[in-house]
Amino acid sequence: MANEEDDPIIQEIDVFLARSLLEKLYLFQYPIRPASMTYDDVTHLSAKIKPKQQKVELEMAIDTLNPNYCRSKGEQIALNVDGTCTDETSTYSSKLMDKQTFCSSQAASNVSRYAAAVYKKGELHLTPLHGILQLRPSFSYLDKADAKHREREAANEGGDSSQDEAEDDVKQITVRFSRPETEQARQRRVQSYEFLQKRQAEEHWVHLHYYGLKDSRSEHERQYLFSQGHGLAENTELIKSPSEYLMMLMPPSVEEENDKPVAPSNVLSMAQLRTLPLADQIKILMKNVKVMPFANLMSLLGSGTDSTAVLRCIQQVAMLVQGNWVVKSDVLYPKDTSSPHSGVPAEVLCRGRDFVMWKFTQDRWVVRKEVAAVTKLCPEDVKDFLEHMSVARVNRGWEFMLPYDEEFVKKHPDIVQRQHMLWMGIQAKLEKVYNLLKEHLTPKKQEAQSAHPLLVSGEQRVNMAKAKVKQNYGQLEKELQKQKAEMKPNNTLAKMDVSSVRIKEEPVSDEEPMDTCAYEAVNNGLAVNGLHLQEDSMDPVNGLLPGGCIDRVAQELKAFVSSTFRKQFVLTLSELKRLFNLHLASLPPGHTLFSGISDKMLQDMVLDTGCKQILVPFPPQTAASPDELKVYALWEAGDTYDQHRQVLLEIFSKNYRVRRNVIQSQLSQECGEDLNKQEVDRVLK
Repeated sequence: MANEEDDPIIQEIDVFLARSLLEKLYLFQYPIRPASMTYDDVTHLSAKIKPKQQKVELEMAIDTLNPNYCRSKGEQIALNVDGTCTDETSTYSSKLMDKQTFCSSQAASNVSRYAAAVYKKGELHLTPLHGILQLRPSFSYLDKADAKHREREAANEGGDSSQDEAEDDVKQITVRFSRPETEQARQRRVQSYEFLQKRQAEEHWVHLHYYGLKDSRSEHERQYLFSQGHGLAENTELIKSPSEYLMMLMPPSVEEENDKPVAPSNVLSMAQLRTLPLADQIKILMKNVKVMPFANLMSLLGSGTDSTAVLRCIQQVAMLVQGNWVVKSDVLYPKDTSSPHSGVPAEVLCRGRDFVMWKFTQDRWVVRKEVAAVTKLCPEDVKDFLEHMSVARVNRGWEFMLPYDEEFVKKHPDIVQRQHMLWMGIQAKLEKVYNLLKEHLTPKKQEAQSAHPLLVSGEQRVNMAKAKVKQNYGQLEKELQKQKAEMKPNNTLAKMDVSSVRIKEEPVSDEEPMDTCAYEAVNNGLAVNGLHLQEDSMDPVNGLLPGGCIDRVAQELKAFVSSTFRKQFVLTLSELKRLFNLHLASLPPGHTLFSGISDKMLQDMVLDTGCKQILVPFPPQTAASPDELKVYALWEAGDTYDQHRQVLLEIFSKNYRVRRNVIQSQLSQECGEDLNKQEVDRVLK
């Protein structure tokens, strides 16, 4: 109150809002000029504007008689621009730089808070500004001078014969056909600087007529700066409370709000986070942390959170790697995005990152060069993948950043099994996309997985090797005694004749038995099962095996058939037998599969693993063997192409040779969707 008494109100001024020039009034800011040369000394020769861009270009005359004007410099500039000859195209017809061009640029993007005010007879009249333009000198005449200079140089270099000129006119033309532009390429082209410049250049200039300060038309237009009516009906905007009036006069600036410091994207307020749904909380946490044990996730979500619900949500945004949860690639790289380093689309990035995650499911260590060689991505993208989930070790490679979470694996075997099946599907896709070799699929030896290299003396190495040999020898001896004990009850059989050892063959109608002869497996006194022949050893060839051994044989055979059909999908019996013989050759001596597998056992196991026999109507005159005419196919693989594959197999069950267009139309009709060429190729492959 004391301050108000010291600063009394001297006068109250009525404020009016003028609307006549609304969205038409611009403020021009001219550059500073010497005090001896004001803008009264110059004359506007021409003016033009591009309304959409709010771009103005003014051409103003220069007072060449002013004492501040350098005549010699003006003549030199005119000579450089126009040369010695003068015509209609000359920029300076008087051979003197007697005019200057000014181009505008926007001084502020938001001018709603600015107005032009006129004070008259105790009244203040305000007119909102539509734009504020700063005028700066344009030096386009220098470009013309450079062009003239280049033309003169080209003319001086002339003088070649007419024959040479004729030969120069003959040029080879290369015809190129442009590819169809994708949507992403079109968006990048539209947002490019070159495209924006072209758009701006396409807008036509609108020529204006300039009226001087004392012109009658200017006097007439200046009257529109005053409010035409002083009634309350036309000034309802000013009938506001003082706070509302100030808000209208000085609205908050958007630019100032944008300039406020923003918290980093990886910094989260736990209070705000817990107000979100559980699925959103987990997604935000995993997107920021990227790798997290389940116990840490539960602690961040707070007490009272249902672990079952968390497990259900975490599987939507993360994958299990070594007992820890790693955020999915499509969460980090959403659709229609691209790499900030190389511009590679998100689909390719997700595929490369999935390969890195899959490698960590096989091993603790990953080599960066190997990932780059397989994925064909730039080093920066590969480094980003590895930094998400691993730590670089000198001379070792990249190690997964968290230890194996054995507690979670033991507590949730169903989740582990489900994640294992998902990784099997991802592995199958990666094998097709990257054509993975055997060394990429098999994990490295366990010796290379030690966390830190240790310095061990020679004597310690010898002692460690002896202890390891004793341990392995004891385990082998126990297994040998166990197998002997299992075979002792069947002591009614005679000793095995090594020269007569053969794989059991069962007649199956007219089928040809499998060629799994074990003659070559007998070496150095070993029988087909890998055990030394002794007097009390039983005959495993005739099928007289203990129940546990039979179960192990069935399990091993089922594992082989399942893995083979998940890679090949369609096989003839002949090819399956060939692959099985190769598999037997890679097994160590004494393996359970050496007990003898017949054709019937193999075919029954194929049918038990979810495969079906496809009765392909081959022509009668075919020279194929009976085993080559028996075709088996995996009916359900658990991927998105099961329905398409089944339709395709039904087609081939009716005819052994079908045209591609028939297949594509049949697939589209049965599946209810139009498949493109790439999808049809994928199904056929």
